[in-house]
Amino acid sequence: MKKIPFWEQYTLSLQEAAAYFRIGETKMRRIVAENETASFILMNGNRIQIKRRLFEEYLDSLSVI
Repeated sequence: MKKIPFWEQYTLSLQEAAAYFRIGETKMRRIVAENETASFILMNGNRIQIKRRLFEEYLDSLSVI
């Protein structure tokens, strides 16, 4: 099975999102905890997935993280 590059994936794990967006994993977990109902979060059982494009839009709306 071919691995899909980060920039083509619909969702990213917290670890993948931290690497892709160059944000620490602890900071990613804090962002998720502070925005539990955000549209960029997808729960897959007990796994947190980050919807890449929606998270990009979220980051674009911020000036500081």
